[in-house]
Amino acid sequence: MTTQTAGARASGAPRLGNATALSCRECGKTSALGPHYACDECFGPLEVSYDFPRLTRADIEAGPHSIWRYAPLLPVPRDIASRPTSEPGYTRLVRADGLAAELGMRRLWIKDDSGNPTHSFKDRVVAVALAAATEMGFKVLACPSTGNLANAVAAAAARAGIRSVVMVPANLEEQKILTTAVYGGTFVTVDGTYDDVNRLASELAGEHEDWAFVNVNVRPYYAEGSKTLGFEIAEQLGWRFPDQIVVPIASGAQLVKIDKGFSELAELGLVEDKPWRVFGAQATGCSPVAEAFSKGWDVVRPVKPSTIAKSLAIGNPADGPYVLDVVRRTGGAVADVSDPEIVDSIRLLARTQGVFGETAGGVTVGVLRKLLDSGQLDPDAETVIINSGDGLKTLDAVAPAVSVPAAIRPTVAAFQAAGFDGTDV
Repeated sequence: MTTQTAGARASGAPRLGNATALSCRECGKTSALGPHYACDECFGPLEVSYDFPRLTRADIEAGPHSIWRYAPLLPVPRDIASRPTSEPGYTRLVRADGLAAELGMRRLWIKDDSGNPTHSFKDRVVAVALAAATEMGFKVLACPSTGNLANAVAAAAARAGIRSVVMVPANLEEQKILTTAVYGGTFVTVDGTYDDVNRLASELAGEHEDWAFVNVNVRPYYAEGSKTLGFEIAEQLGWRFPDQIVVPIASGAQLVKIDKGFSELAELGLVEDKPWRVFGAQATGCSPVAEAFSKGWDVVRPVKPSTIAKSLAIGNPADGPYVLDVVRRTGGAVADVSDPEIVDSIRLLARTQGVFGETAGGVTVGVLRKLLDSGQLDPDAETVIINSGDGLKTLDAVAPAVSVPAAIRPTVAAFQAAGFDGTDV
């Protein structure tokens, strides 16, 4: 969909709270709010600009226990909390003393987004995209996805009573395929990688003017949903920023927007400004940003993904260059870990904290360990890591590494004979 065609479809400026315009991340040119995603001057990506009101901590704390407590800081209608949405967010921040002790860290927290409605952080971004898309008159919510986004779009559309169209690579984990199909929307599996699916979505966006592809033609609004992770972390820490944060990288937007969320809270005086360091985590089988960082490049060269961490398997990440900007500006780094390290880290997180993360969580914990070992992360600094999804979605990744004992007869003798009452069990 061209910006001219898309702009013509909406009558009048959309009512998106305190959002005022779209601005180009490359040349800075501003344009009116609407279903635009590329600058008509330099073709750079657009992001939302705001005229924020005076806002207090008490104002936010009085809001709903969802991302809508931050509605004044998002591009959504002012009455969004009263509309039928999945109400994502306000997930738990877990003090990870067990994992910290294992890794020799002083204070570690896990932002566990597996508690969202479809068990991943994608519910946040989809809720914001849906709010903006319906305000602009779109009738269908659509997306290309590596799985979690498909779950979130299908569920959010069902809740809002509109049609969904989602497309995923055919080799996706069965759990994610089933938990998308169950919502009854239009579901398409594609023989190809996520980047192939994304290209198809971009072409379809030009053919269907009433379809809002959340991460294509309404991407500026969609991406803003990730700021709420930063907002919640700061609020849940008692209105302060962590010293360090480790974030998984797929498109890279989550990492970039968490940093933006921190910056906005500081600018508004809601949190005392202080330095924070941002670190990015990728799987070795899809690590174009980590490669660019390690080699000192300013560009991210696309790769063909080959990793069990399929939710992060985006070979040409749209926000890759902006990730490099953030980690270099804050003194962070980007690193990657192998598939065996991912599985081992999933098990470590489960064993030490009782948190079963999906493969993306294994990537994050694995990179945390790697950066500690290399001295790039400070073990004495307060650190937050992101667990972006539920391990129940990626069971195939851990199944070969987990042993399940044979069944016993239902007798005490059988229990004792199997050694289950030993002190080492």
